[in-house]
Amino acid sequence: MTASSRDQFLHLVDWRRRVFSLYDEVRAAPEPEAGWAAWRDGRDDLFAAHPQSPLTTEGRAAFEKIDYFPYRPDARVTASVVEAEAAHYHIATSGSSSFGFTRWATAGFELEGTELALELYWFDGYGGGLFVPFRDLTRGHQTYGAGRYLLDTVKGADLGTVDDKLVLDFNFAYNPSCAYDPKWVCPLAPPPNRLAVAIEAGEKDPAKTSGAPAEQTDIDAATR
Repeated sequence: MTASSRDQFLHLVDWRRRVFSLYDEVRAAPEPEAGWAAWRDGRDDLFAAHPQSPLTTEGRAAFEKIDYFPYRPDARVTASVVEAEAAHYHIATSGSSSFGFTRWATAGFELEGTELALELYWFDGYGGGLFVPFRDLTRGHQTYGAGRYLLDTVKGADLGTVDDKLVLDFNFAYNPSCAYDPKWVCPLAPPPNRLAVAIEAGEKDPAKTSGAPAEQTDIDAATR
């Protein structure tokens, strides 16, 4: 292993350590909005200065802060988790490959006056992890065209549970790394998690603040 590859792995470990710590702080916050403010500040610090920042070199030089919709208390819901028949998915990515996940449940909730549901996926790799991608009707003009992430517990993005219900707070919706630089390969929102409502909460289109290309990725293929 070369010194550069050694450093890359150590930087990645540190990035994940800091993200886990950030979500620990979010879950411990006395009020959800206070946790959101701490999360925003922590992500800005990581994006601006960390060696594993998803920003390009040019994007990092121009970076000021990540752009979000204003905080909305009503965008935080607790979802009822209903077991579903296990189904293996090959979820399409921003590259030419796919990632293996197993759909094991659905999370039902009400938002924007509509009863909605998201499929919950378990990463098939070693150790597993809950993964919840989605996209909504803000895609392509206010938010990243290929969707955003709510939870990715293998990387620390975990808002916890309340009374055995899963916390889904769309104020914490964030973009996959491929939204900033195509060198990153990211699993994207498959058809069952494409919501027919506009959710104006969470992270906006990164092209407005990060120097990312304005053209939005639109991946419609997903196999199961």
